[in-house]
Amino acid sequence: MYTAAAQEQIQTSQTRFSGSPNGSLEMAPKRWFCTGLESSGRTIRQEAETPATFLEILNRSMIAWVDYITDDPAKDLPMVAAQMGFSEAFISNLACCDQLNYSDFDTEMWLTFPTIQIRGNDVKAHSMVVLIRKNLIVTFHVRTVDKRFIRLRRYSETILRKIPLDIRSEDKLTVLLSRILEANNDSNFRHLRMIEEFGDELNKDLMDRDVDKSTLGPKIYEMKHALIIYMNSLWESVDVLQAIRYGDAELLTDDPKLVNMFTAMVDQVKSQIGLSEHMSEVLASGIEATQSIYNNQLTISNNQLTISNNKLTMLNNRLSKVVAILTIVGTAILIPNTIATVLGNSVWTIGPEFLPMYLALMIVATGVGSFLMWYWIKRTGLMDLERECYTDNGKKAV
Repeated sequence: MYTAAAQEQIQTSQTRFSGSPNGSLEMAPKRWFCTGLESSGRTIRQEAETPATFLEILNRSMIAWVDYITDDPAKDLPMVAAQMGFSEAFISNLACCDQLNYSDFDTEMWLTFPTIQIRGNDVKAHSMVVLIRKNLIVTFHVRTVDKRFIRLRRYSETILRKIPLDIRSEDKLTVLLSRILEANNDSNFRHLRMIEEFGDELNKDLMDRDVDKSTLGPKIYEMKHALIIYMNSLWESVDVLQAIRYGDAELLTDDPKLVNMFTAMVDQVKSQIGLSEHMSEVLASGIEATQSIYNNQLTISNNQLTISNNKLTMLNNRLSKVVAILTIVGTAILIPNTIATVLGNSVWTIGPEFLPMYLALMIVATGVGSFLMWYWIKRTGLMDLERECYTDNGKKAV
């Protein structure tokens, strides 16, 4: 029912799309609506802001339908039930059974059906409450519910005129209830097409290389969440229709022909559930395919980066070898230059007679210094050109 907890649950059971702006109803219907069928076959129809004038219609009618639009479900539901003549025990049960969608009191009963709505960026599953007692059906729903009830109000007299006058009262109630539920289900089914359009837009974004990838995750979640809301609502409808179609309630018919109408509704709702599940599978496969494309692109980029890294590594190896060679050559040049500079100073009195020893000192010092430098470079690995470069498949790069 519509308690504070239920309203909070409604607020959380929604998702958003980047769709069109919020739509508005074509007209603003009055809060109360009543239509009835008299024993003569004459129909009565009236709209008002208060139900004061409805009592006469209800007393004169063999079968009647009252529709109420609410802005505050938790507050208005007990008030509406009391004004329509339902018992206190029945009203108390309405207020305390949040998790139920069907309750039978023999002479009174109530049902709840989901009414799926998409308003611009919001997908919600509101509850439509159906109150039933002898010769009367009362529907109770929020104002945001779309044109389904406007159409029902428009053709209510035609619907009542099609009900045979000579059938039992429970048969009349069942026929009228089936038309109301069928109109509600048809409107719910139409919203699946809108979800499919959002799914198509999502697939388009998934295939667009220029789209901001950070926005795809929230969109995918919103799409899946919308499908979950839709399928949960349909399963809730199946639960209530299953309870009706067996004809156990005293207020409703057990005529097999009339009960079969609800069996057909169950089959229709289950087919919609199947379409929703198929749509979810298609969406999942599209996401997997797109993810594979992105993974392939990342693999290609990684391979290119690996090749570039290998080239840089080989170039670095070559530069290291050049540096090592230049270091040895520099050492071989620096040592004799240093000896010549030192011994050429006027402090030393070295004549031509010391030339053999001078040359020997230069050769030996240069050789020893170059060897020591080579040995040090070898120990540090600067001459090691066997640095391994690997490709993406694990093979050693040449």
